[in-house]
Amino acid sequence: MSVEKFLKQRAVNIIVGGTYTLHRWYDAKGKPRTLACRTTRVSPFRMIVEVPVVGRVGDRITSYFGPFGAFDGAISDTMHGSFLLELEMTRARRAKLAEQLTWLEKKQKDPSILEQRREFRIVPLTPHTILTLADGSLHPCFIIDMSSSGCAVSAQVQPPIGMPLAVGACIGRVVRITATGFAVRFIERQSKEDIERLIMRAPKPSAAA
Repeated sequence: MSVEKFLKQRAVNIIVGGTYTLHRWYDAKGKPRTLACRTTRVSPFRMIVEVPVVGRVGDRITSYFGPFGAFDGAISDTMHGSFLLELEMTRARRAKLAEQLTWLEKKQKDPSILEQRREFRIVPLTPHTILTLADGSLHPCFIIDMSSSGCAVSAQVQPPIGMPLAVGACIGRVVRITATGFAVRFIERQSKEDIERLIMRAPKPSAAA
């Protein structure tokens, strides 16, 4: 199915963080790479997932989302920074997922719950930005979450601990490697009012570009 057709179907617009593995993509040690992702629209049959590495139509995916559990499926359509995943499951599992979606849709509209989430971390409205490494190379990346002092990033590249870099316009260093990417600590603390604008700001092209 195409994304265009899916957007016309009944589904829940909901953001749920998770992880995914492209079956054909491996790290330097020959192991499948696991990266961070998040849903934006979900039905009992398919979901739109925002990701750091999109893949191709037909690629097999294994994913995991805390409230839902693990899913297997295949990419049926792609967009910039996201794909449409066809979910493979039993009829009983689909019925259970439908119930979960109904409950989560009601829960996410609760203002008190939304406010509690903001106190613990900031999840950007748009998770895609640009990573600038120490050698000046630019790479697309996916922001898992962020705070005034740093952010968690998932990307195709994996810089080592200690490497200086910039996430959008925020300069920092890699301080920890995680299962789905790495953590960056900013050189200077950023205000809550400016953090998302700065992280999502793309670097200016060099004079030679």
